[in-house]
Amino acid sequence: MRLVLADYRTAPIDEKLRAMLALLETLTLEPDQLSADRVRAVLAVGVTREAIRDAFYVAFLFNTYDRLADTLGWELPDSSYYPKAGRFLLKKGYL
Repeated sequence: MRLVLADYRTAPIDEKLRAMLALLETLTLEPDQLSADRVRAVLAVGVTREAIRDAFYVAFLFNTYDRLADTLGWELPDSSYYPKAGRFLLKKGYL
């Protein structure tokens, strides 16, 4: 996980995940560069349309929350919250 967070481009991960992370990076940091060709490149390595759609939904929500938090000055939870929240999400998912 640390290697992925440090640099997904060089981390030892599946090419599908690497392609998806690159697409999500474009969506988040350079949305004007998002194109059908970039999506086709991710499809070409075997990522499904459904997986791309789901990843876009999650990225959209996180990007929206981040912008709202920055704009409204939301405070972060105590650091003990994150391990608990992570375990919950692994068990129950986002739905």
